[in-house]
Amino acid sequence: MTTDHQVMSSSKLQNPSLNNEASTASTGLLGGFVAAPVAVYGLGALYHDDHATETGILGGEAMVDSLAVSEVLKAISMRERPTVDSAKGRFFQSSVGLDSSFPSNHAIVAWSSAAVIASEYDGVMTKILAYGLATGVSTTRVLARQHFPSDVLVGSAVGWMIGRYVAHKHHRAE
Repeated sequence: MTTDHQVMSSSKLQNPSLNNEASTASTGLLGGFVAAPVAVYGLGALYHDDHATETGILGGEAMVDSLAVSEVLKAISMRERPTVDSAKGRFFQSSVGLDSSFPSNHAIVAWSSAAVIASEYDGVMTKILAYGLATGVSTTRVLARQHFPSDVLVGSAVGWMIGRYVAHKHHRAE
């Protein structure tokens, strides 16, 4: 958090074209993470693959859990977005209302979905693809000037932990 202001004040991030393209990319990538559990569930139902169906359900559960945790953290932290007040990123600002920057919803949802998929399908390429794309979501949120680096770092870590918890909790219950 100590470097958030310096990073966001960089002239390299003051490019509206880059910011808009990064915002579009992050939304598109997130859409893939939301669609992935739905698609896996659908394929599982179509081909009578219980593991795929279960993965879809767990992915959905992890994303809902992540959003709940994120919204509570946002309501508590009330952090200004990087585009407010010269990117100072102050916390506990009542003027923020429900639009708190901390943590990143995009990051928390992407990483929770990625963690479930990577836990359920344990191949190296699956992990590289899932976590690589989740990293893309996190990075593009900073490039879009929608979040500070610490917002996406915490969102990513919390999302990963929730996704892993949901996947492992289910396997312990079996």
